[in-house]
Amino acid sequence: MARLLRSLIFVPGNNQRFLDKAKNLEADIVCFDLEDSVTLEEKKSARRLIKEALTKRSEYKSEVYVRTNSPISGMVCDDLNEILQKGIDGIVIPKVNNVSELKKIEKMMINTEKKRKLKQTEIIPSIESAEGVVNTYAIASCSKRIPAIVFGVFDLLNDLGVEYTKQAEGAKYSRAKIPVDAKAAGKYAIDAIWQDLDDQPGLEQDCIMAKSLGYVGKSIIHPNQIEIAHRIFYPASWEIEWARKVIEAYAIATQKKKGATKVDGKMIDEVHFKRANALLESIKTS
Repeated sequence: MARLLRSLIFVPGNNQRFLDKAKNLEADIVCFDLEDSVTLEEKKSARRLIKEALTKRSEYKSEVYVRTNSPISGMVCDDLNEILQKGIDGIVIPKVNNVSELKKIEKMMINTEKKRKLKQTEIIPSIESAEGVVNTYAIASCSKRIPAIVFGVFDLLNDLGVEYTKQAEGAKYSRAKIPVDAKAAGKYAIDAIWQDLDDQPGLEQDCIMAKSLGYVGKSIIHPNQIEIAHRIFYPASWEIEWARKVIEAYAIATQKKKGATKVDGKMIDEVHFKRANALLESIKTS
């Protein structure tokens, strides 16, 4: 399914000003962060701020996700209890090592969604360890909730005991393996962040390399990085064609007062229509 995942920007969940500014960001996914950018002392406050921000979902242009704390942190249950509500499109789970960790979290989500009568929330696991890299295909294919996998380079290098360089030589194998495993599972892959905010040419070359490996987008940490990511990760011709098919089929379905229909044997509904429109709009403005 064609979908815009060119940019996933992390927004510190403990900063009200940043949460408000995120309403106008043109990123494909805005991800409120409860993990690395939030100190232990501020976790509760960040959850409250994010919970309030989600009540204003209609004011945000992008899909809205929340990055929880890691499975081994012991804080995911508290995170989900606060953030799983109307207004959230999905969650990013950092430092996923294996399927067992993910299934435990999915079970928590199912129970909460039933109690609160919520739609199914998407999950994007982040691969940030040697164990996670080995298990990427199993992780990517273990749930229909998963549209994509994120690569997290810094914690991986720490796990491997390798120093970071801009070329990330120590992570070359892992960086190349993750999009292959994701594709084999029928999922997208989103590349790791580019840390140097002052090196725009470096970011551009890093995006080009990521695209050549099979990534469809980039994790980013500053609004100034969005334009480059969107320019490099321009939608492929098959994605554009699919989006046009979706829009045409959905228009016919709505005329017949149907909320869902099929395109090439796959079910589509309003959310696919919105994403298809966004994809075609991105072509007009790029």
